[in-house]
Amino acid sequence: MESLESLLDRWLAAGLVDGPTAEGIRAFESERNPDRGLRWPAILAIAFGALMVGGGLMLFVAAHWETMSPSMRFFTVLAKVIALHLAGALLAERSPRLSTAFHGLGTLALGAGIFLAGQIFNLEEHWPGGVLLWALGAWIGFALLRDWVQGLLAALLTPCWLAGEWIVATDHWRSWAGEERVLTFGALLLAFTYLTARRGEEDGLLRRALMWVGGLALLPAVFATVASSWGHPLTLEAPGQEGLLALGWSVTLLGPLVLAWRLRGKAAWMNLVAAGWAWMLGIMPSSELPLYAWCALGAVGLVFWGLHESRRERVNLGVVGFALTLLFFYFSSVMDKLGRSFGLMGLGLLFLLGGWQLERLRRNLNARIAAGGAR
Repeated sequence: MESLESLLDRWLAAGLVDGPTAEGIRAFESERNPDRGLRWPAILAIAFGALMVGGGLMLFVAAHWETMSPSMRFFTVLAKVIALHLAGALLAERSPRLSTAFHGLGTLALGAGIFLAGQIFNLEEHWPGGVLLWALGAWIGFALLRDWVQGLLAALLTPCWLAGEWIVATDHWRSWAGEERVLTFGALLLAFTYLTARRGEEDGLLRRALMWVGGLALLPAVFATVASSWGHPLTLEAPGQEGLLALGWSVTLLGPLVLAWRLRGKAAWMNLVAAGWAWMLGIMPSSELPLYAWCALGAVGLVFWGLHESRRERVNLGVVGFALTLLFFYFSSVMDKLGRSFGLMGLGLLFLLGGWQLERLRRNLNARIAAGGAR
């Protein structure tokens, strides 16, 4: 789907609308969806500035930390959180973007404050509880403000809390190799869910941010899933801990799928197919050829998924995944059989010819998506 600006430019060039009408359309759409006009340079500038402000505040507190009494430390941490959110509230009318940035800094400072408060008063150590409080703060901020930064923080902190609880609960399982699979499989399914949260140009910044998080996390999650299962057959048994194990797998399987249904509606059936692919990836035998073939199939499936829903980022990510699969297969199964010289020449040809063909394929597929959006 084309952006609003490109459509207006085409209509103006064709004489279908005049200048005042185009401005009226822009104003109407801007009021209806204020996040539409924000481009990535503005987002980058605001994010970088907010991080610099937050970093400066943290350095200031750290420089004077040793000279403060416990009560003064707690007051300083609390005042920082309040001041950042207050600045965001004061800027809400004048500059909504800066207001969003300051509220985001306030929620980030809340996390630092929670853990520093635990250190100040020597509270009982259970670090996932601190992450839970932090996530609750982000959810409250999202409920009150409805901005994308609070939503993104909540979407990141909630899985971190669940992962932390699982790590603590299974700390005594270190002789059993299966507890890591719950985390890696859940991370992979959640990456699919976040990657496919965006379905059209009309989506807001929260869905766009989730798409970026899912895209950046997908390939590392695939590697982690393969590494956690390599050489260890899948077992669903944990002597004496069957209930906890069942709970862990239930949250891992159902959580991302329910979220995908909330985000995508009936189209979430494709996330269910992706979950089946991920499950098979986790139980693949310790044989290189079937594993590489399954990864290549997953990459091709992601490309077709992108074509089906006209999403270029999925096409690009699928092509990258396919290229990495070929590269790892060559290094692990082909190069050592050819000798050093022939292996290097083959690697060079793989980069030159294979990279050229994959780039041509990627451009053709994206052009097909663009042509479909133009119609």
